[in-house]
Amino acid sequence: MRAMIINGNGEPEKLVLSEVERPRTGTDEVLVRVKAISINPVDAGVRRDRATLLRMLRPNEGEDAFVLGWDISGVVEETGSGVTEFKKGDEVFGMVNFPGNGRAYAEYVAAPANQLALKPKNISHEEAAAATLAALTAWQGLVTNAKIKKGDQVLVHAAGGGVGHYAVQIAKHFGAHVTGTGSSSKKDFVMKLGADEFIDYTAEKFEDKVKDADIVLDSISDPDHLLRSIAATKKGGKVVSIKSNFGDVHLNAAKAKDVQTFRLLVQSNGEDMKHIAKLMWEGKVRSHVSAKYKFEDLPKAHQQIETGKTMGKIVVVV
Repeated sequence: MRAMIINGNGEPEKLVLSEVERPRTGTDEVLVRVKAISINPVDAGVRRDRATLLRMLRPNEGEDAFVLGWDISGVVEETGSGVTEFKKGDEVFGMVNFPGNGRAYAEYVAAPANQLALKPKNISHEEAAAATLAALTAWQGLVTNAKIKKGDQVLVHAAGGGVGHYAVQIAKHFGAHVTGTGSSSKKDFVMKLGADEFIDYTAEKFEDKVKDADIVLDSISDPDHLLRSIAATKKGGKVVSIKSNFGDVHLNAAKAKDVQTFRLLVQSNGEDMKHIAKLMWEGKVRSHVSAKYKFEDLPKAHQQIETGKTMGKIVVVV
């Protein structure tokens, strides 16, 4: 089968299209014929930086060639002897073995059955692949960690990006009042997602406009930005950080306001995928796919994700 392999860290050109052996299916796994995958900023980070690769892929000792990626949508080709939920021919999607090595940049992926969900029939494989890591991050941040509820004031940073555009829709589904931040070019997009307010971070400070958020979802890699998010949170509120760690200065500021802090590392979870599938089936959550690439052009998808300006999601058709 074809797969994209890296033998060392560096620029997107390190991704090389290769022929490798098709994976074998374990007892509790299904073999998925991949139709589409999606690209995330963490993919590029793993490709670029050895320390990030070791932390995220958790490779075996001596392993030096890697198939990257976690997000897939495709068709079940075969099932392990312990699998009862899926059968050959089922269309499924999910985030595979994150954190760990999902080996998603390939024509076939062996995926734990409990990390997948049936793909809704009303969405494409491209839309489904997009709604995996990013949508799971939004769900686990808002629902699992922050326990979002109707009437909450929710501040979503980078609301036009991968995680952000799902977070806006999920928060609105729960009946929250949503304020999104982003550059002015993304205002119309974010408002059409259902946001109630938009703040152009290039023109004004969000903490000057928002001071009573019940929940802040912060996906910015900047410790100072995280401190500002705490300032925008009401007493007793919650801040979920996706990229920045909470240091002593953050924890002290949060403690002074009785703010709960959560450092989120998204986890593969089939039950959460089922919730996302249901929302997509009902039309309450949609994927915005801003660019599609052919499998052989996957390095170009990495170049695009590294611009930091992607609206919604990027997918690769296999």
